[in-house]
Amino acid sequence: MRLQEIKINVDTMKLEIDIMKQKESFAIVVCDGQAKLTKLPHHGETKIITHQGKVKRVKFDEGEEF
Repeated sequence: MRLQEIKINVDTMKLEIDIMKQKESFAIVVCDGQAKLTKLPHHGETKIITHQGKVKRVKFDEGEEF
């Protein structure tokens, strides 16, 4: 699974991420008190699909130049 759950501190309602540990480009998606991190593909698209203001799914479409 590409989405990794990120823990939110319930006392402060903040999330902390060490961006120096991430070696590649990434995106963070937050919805309904949940946060998830995903690495972005080198060549392709990452689509965040919503429905009624909530995140429904994250779709990946990857490819490579010929």
